[in-house]
Amino acid sequence: MKLTLNIVLLLGCCIWHSGFVALQSTPFQSTPSQQPFCKVQLEANTESSNILPAIPKSHASLLLLLGFIGFSLLIAGAYKASQKYIFHDDGNFDTTFDAGGRVGLSLTAVTVTSQLLWPSDFLQSSTLTSKIGIGACLWSSIGIVVGMFMFPVFSLYLKSRAPGAKTYPQIAYARFGKSAHIMFCLVALFSSLIVTTNMLMAGKSTLEVLVKDTNNEFIFLVLAVLFGSYCMIGGLRTTFYISYINTALTFISLSVYVLYSVYYPPEEKKAHTSFQAFYNAAVCVEGPDGNSGNSLATFQSKSGIVLGVVLLFMTTSIVFTDQANWQSRIAAKPSQGVVGFFLAAYTWFLVETVLAITTSMTYLSLSMTNSTHMLSAIEIDNGYITPYVMQFIMGDAGAYLLLTMLMMTLMATGSGEVMGISSILIYDVYKTYVNPFRNLKTPTSCILCGKERRLTENQTDDAETTCTCTSVIGCKDCDEDIELRDKHGTEKVTYTCLTHGEYRKYEDGLMRYKSWCMLCVTILIVPYGLLISETNLNVNWAFLCLQGLTCPFLVPLLATISWSKTTAKGAIAGCVSGLTASLTGLMIMASTYENGLANFYVNTAQDFSLLTATISGIVVSTIATIGVSLCTITSNWTDEKSEMEWAKTINIDNPLSPFRLVYEEELAEIEVGSIITSTIMDMVFRKARLVAIVGGALSLIFFLVILPAVALNFDILTFEQFSSWLKTFQIYCFVCTFAVVVVPPFEEGYQMWTRYQQIKAIRRKKTLETKSNISYQEEEE
Repeated sequence: MKLTLNIVLLLGCCIWHSGFVALQSTPFQSTPSQQPFCKVQLEANTESSNILPAIPKSHASLLLLLGFIGFSLLIAGAYKASQKYIFHDDGNFDTTFDAGGRVGLSLTAVTVTSQLLWPSDFLQSSTLTSKIGIGACLWSSIGIVVGMFMFPVFSLYLKSRAPGAKTYPQIAYARFGKSAHIMFCLVALFSSLIVTTNMLMAGKSTLEVLVKDTNNEFIFLVLAVLFGSYCMIGGLRTTFYISYINTALTFISLSVYVLYSVYYPPEEKKAHTSFQAFYNAAVCVEGPDGNSGNSLATFQSKSGIVLGVVLLFMTTSIVFTDQANWQSRIAAKPSQGVVGFFLAAYTWFLVETVLAITTSMTYLSLSMTNSTHMLSAIEIDNGYITPYVMQFIMGDAGAYLLLTMLMMTLMATGSGEVMGISSILIYDVYKTYVNPFRNLKTPTSCILCGKERRLTENQTDDAETTCTCTSVIGCKDCDEDIELRDKHGTEKVTYTCLTHGEYRKYEDGLMRYKSWCMLCVTILIVPYGLLISETNLNVNWAFLCLQGLTCPFLVPLLATISWSKTTAKGAIAGCVSGLTASLTGLMIMASTYENGLANFYVNTAQDFSLLTATISGIVVSTIATIGVSLCTITSNWTDEKSEMEWAKTINIDNPLSPFRLVYEEELAEIEVGSIITSTIMDMVFRKARLVAIVGGALSLIFFLVILPAVALNFDILTFEQFSSWLKTFQIYCFVCTFAVVVVPPFEEGYQMWTRYQQIKAIRRKKTLETKSNISYQEEEE
């Protein structure tokens, strides 16, 4: 971890120095005399499309099904072997959904980056930049990364308050019971459905514009196979490995595109891909009224700032309510998870600017030739600018390059959603309501014996009513059962451990069920995709409007995880009232635009419609959650009651793979079997919390104060300012590409080698103990 941090700091210093040198000689105020004297208002394109698919259907099928999926299955198989022979946890059910809880820093960072890279970053960013200007890139990127910076801080509460939880609805069930649990299950599934909808619509647009002779059935079948191809073999850790490959290929493709289009373009394309051409397009094409001087080459953009605020709320809410993000956080230890999310946010920040400026300005430069858009309004809203430009610059190679980048992002995010939905269905539906191992009287009962667990030191220890089950850690009968299972398989083995044997048999059944569950989720993607394709949704509306509907759930969820005084009625009231207010605000504001709700998809995606929906939803849900909770909470609330509230969530654990095994280093000084409280967990994660708070605060200061202050100080950029700003991001892109490709394999290889040495030492110790016991018995005889 220290090596990785040193590399990151060194790269950061290099980027800062290059950017500072580039901007040092640049005047802080624009010089009008350096700007071209032109103003072009592009006319709408009413003719047939200028973009034609370039990739034959057979070639796309081979690339996607045999190339990507075959390679994914190969990596999944390799991980399965490492899981069996190195980590020795291939029979562990929870490992499917938490990757053993030992994912390293760099692998966490590239995985989160991969999940952050939605197809909209490649498609819609160019659409927004062509309409709003360079301010759209900056403010939307700031809004998204700020939401990401807040996630590590609050996610630590999940680690310290419920270290054994695999989903966030489990916390609601432990604290509030059935009603709130069902509501948060619906919230989690709704959020995953929104993300999946975005992925499917973006994938549909991508394949339609790049591949010849496609149809909806072919598109959604391919996407379903891509999403589920490796989830069912290796589980979450395989998703991490594939995400590394995806991120590496995406950044390599992005770097190749930038180098080829900007620095080494074909001679006949230079007139539209040079820095001067980009700047001329940004200055000459007329921007929206809210921009300074109606220019696209300015950060002083009212629409851009509103978009940034909207995306701040949207990203924060979708990040927190999407179960796939929590699983990435659960899979890493606190320190690695916190730093990994920060690194992912900083890495992702460059993508929109580098790609969107290059593609949108090239497109506007082409459109300026005859003062008419090259694409129709519908094609622009569907994100066709990027594929059009990449095919123009690189020909068929550009189409293949974009297909690779977009399919990589779809695979990473889509597979994460398959895992997220499956985990909700298994942990919160099947294990809780359909086929529970034991019907518990209270959420604090022991899953093995049904008696109440002793959760605090103040509780009395009554053998008749209090759980006395021994821990699986150090259980010799369990060690023998595992050896028998490895020899005879799960179907023929009979477990001998009286304490854990029955539950181990129950989990063997869950292992079979989880595969069927993920298969069913994958198959259902096809009819769901066909259904939404009939609604005439466009990518722009799916990206902007649908995400806004998750904003009312943000505060109730955070309160459930971090505030002990939250009640079930407060959480439910916050979600329901907030969603009602959000929908009402969206419809009212959309009706004020031209044609009102008759032009539904356009007006509900307008900037102020989205702003009204997000703010009203968050404000109302916050007031309802806090107000109702304070009115319905038990009187005379004490610290002991607060401690007992978190004791319920700490009780969430798998008796066969307790969180003590995951945090064996952090909890080494605490005796096995002793009571672990939230106070102890706070002490254990104190360093990680400090890193999260300090890192989050510094990042927020930079992105919310320093960077906006500097950007807003510029009026219309001069050519030197524009080119220096873009070059800084391009250098940043090349450096991040190197780090993304090189660092994770080294760290993961080192982790595997260390784990192998630990297992080898344990086996050697057991062999010596066995020999000493035999020698002792011979001496006795």
